[in-house]
Amino acid sequence: MSVSIIGTYHSKVGRLEESIYDLLVKAGKGALEDAGIEPGEIGGIWIGNYSAGGFNNQEHLAPYAPNIHPDLRFKPATRVENACASGSAAIEAAKNAIEAGEIKFALVIGVEKMTTLDTKGFTKVLAMASYWPDEGAKGMTFPGLFAEYAKGYMERYGFSHEQLRTMLAKVSAKNHTNALANPLAQMPLKITYEEILNMPDEKNPMIAPPLRLYDCSLVSDGAAALVLTSTEKAKTLKDEVVEISALSHTTDYLAISKRANWEFTAGKKAIQKAYQIAGITVNDLDFAEVHDCFTIAEILAYEAMGLAADGEGWKLLDDGTVYVDGKLPVNVSGGLKAKGHPVGATGASMAVLATRQLLDKAIGHQIKDAEIGLTFNIGGSAASNYAMVFKRIK
Repeated sequence: MSVSIIGTYHSKVGRLEESIYDLLVKAGKGALEDAGIEPGEIGGIWIGNYSAGGFNNQEHLAPYAPNIHPDLRFKPATRVENACASGSAAIEAAKNAIEAGEIKFALVIGVEKMTTLDTKGFTKVLAMASYWPDEGAKGMTFPGLFAEYAKGYMERYGFSHEQLRTMLAKVSAKNHTNALANPLAQMPLKITYEEILNMPDEKNPMIAPPLRLYDCSLVSDGAAALVLTSTEKAKTLKDEVVEISALSHTTDYLAISKRANWEFTAGKKAIQKAYQIAGITVNDLDFAEVHDCFTIAEILAYEAMGLAADGEGWKLLDDGTVYVDGKLPVNVSGGLKAKGHPVGATGASMAVLATRQLLDKAIGHQIKDAEIGLTFNIGGSAASNYAMVFKRIK
């Protein structure tokens, strides 16, 4: 049995007035309306959320789901947490339940409300996704953790600070520019990489050397939701559906000190396994949405995808491969860097973006004749890794 998506919803992303409860309810209602099924047909609800407790003083978030519609009362609802990959983890749980024959329809909602805290507050909450005894407790932040990847990449492949800074600025400029076409994006911006490089330090300060402000994703509120069912059932309800042709999940050591800091080792395994399950190669992809929480992460994602050899991901920014009009556009939504990164919602957001892209209803740039897409979502400092392949089914 395969599983397909028959309904989607995506909120605006940014500093939003809505509470986490408002975001959750609106997302659920929107996906159900788009699916065209009755709420009572939903067999289970999965809420992808990283830390409503830390950000909003609300653990035990899933039981708020019946507020979406009275017919969801008494349905099983579960919150799923796997750091920034919580949304993908929720999709995985729902997909498993459908494949097991336990339910016919699943509602998945990814949601996060991060802007309730000041810088010190949200930095600590995010740091709790690190290995706390050796990382968070000792002052290591997520910019600091991904700076370790940037430093490891430089050392492994012999790049200078200026070379690295240039390649990272190209990622940033690409994604901010892509976000101009996305009406839901948090930070659309017409900017070139040269303009980023020429910014004075007060406008682009060092956050965690060698990463600067424009290398970091945003603090965001937002929600995305999907309705899933078997592909067989989906075909009876919709003229075109999007199938989750592969979902691969790998886990590495929690502490970054126990992993290579120049590649996403577990991410490579997740993506290659997803290709195998879907019966494709990287050459079959028409687009990808990847986890660019920091600019170095997008370059490592290129290499994890097999789109470039190790140490050569930066070349794709020079030859045009990953741009909107390139051979394999990456993060045409603006990515986490510019669309925004409400962490628990991000995996669900990627899935919605991929689905809409394949249905010719893209949120932002539409890739012509797109038939197959990839999402790559990581949790923590790439300890949790999810790769999904999406295919349009007529």
